[in-house]
Amino acid sequence: MAIFKIHHITKYEYDSPVVDSVNEIRVFPYACAEQELLQLELNISQAPDVYLFQDYWGNKCGQFSIMAPHKALVIESKAIIRTTLSSQLQIDFHSDFSQLRTEVADNLSLVELTYPDMISNQKAIDRIVDQLIKAGGSVAAVIERCGEYIFKRFKYVKGITTIETTVDEILEHKSGVCQDFAHLMLQILRSMGIPSRYVSGYICPNKNGMRGQGATHAWVEAYIPGYGWAGIDPTNNVWVTNTHVKLAVGRNFNDCSPVKGTFRGNTKQHLSVYVSVGYEDGHVFEDTNAVKQEPALDAPQPVEASAHISTQQQ
Repeated sequence: MAIFKIHHITKYEYDSPVVDSVNEIRVFPYACAEQELLQLELNISQAPDVYLFQDYWGNKCGQFSIMAPHKALVIESKAIIRTTLSSQLQIDFHSDFSQLRTEVADNLSLVELTYPDMISNQKAIDRIVDQLIKAGGSVAAVIERCGEYIFKRFKYVKGITTIETTVDEILEHKSGVCQDFAHLMLQILRSMGIPSRYVSGYICPNKNGMRGQGATHAWVEAYIPGYGWAGIDPTNNVWVTNTHVKLAVGRNFNDCSPVKGTFRGNTKQHLSVYVSVGYEDGHVFEDTNAVKQEPALDAPQPVEASAHISTQQQ
């Protein structure tokens, strides 16, 4: 078990006042057996009422609105979380694909997570699938091999992709960040009929140099027959144990974005995201990521609605 103190600040600033800001947040740690929320403090500019609800995927979400003119929006969460998974791997490496097909067949919640996206270069994905399947092994072994394939053949490079980058573009670049690698792995696993889902959260490795620390992180959960959902992080080529904290799950990033919303106003917006992780030994890792600003709209009058830009998960 490990305890982490996570401080997460999302800050939007506008060159001129905006109004009618309507937002949805997924910054509440996911309720599951692998982690326990010990304390949570949520602070939002102008202290709006927050409507809490559970979405389709089981994520705790909040909705709030700020109608009055404002030049900044700050969403701050402070959480103390205990992870309960063992640091030792406990994955079932024996169940096979025939058992997987049996368990998935009558479970619609699993079936819907086996459909890959429609992409232009599915042939490239199919070639990867053939290579991974050809080596044989259990479902877990193939999943592990997939993570290793991405880790070894795709470079971790910040700044060359965005939240809009497609799997086709990732295949072309052969590089990206955790959000890209998670989307790529989902496409590969689903093309093999393995139910898999996107996970948004934090990685808390404490000085061991894992990629993605200091920002919201992304990885994959794959379904293993006879075991259930198992987290795997292709960005770091590791199975998830007790150093990953989960915020949300879904089909892709759009289901898990920590903050999304709209506002009215003809202005440039600037986004920065600060994340710090405090450890039991007193060490604190912190980082701030700034997102490129959008150009101002040409129209002199307020637009009907503009979407808040989002930060890419690193």
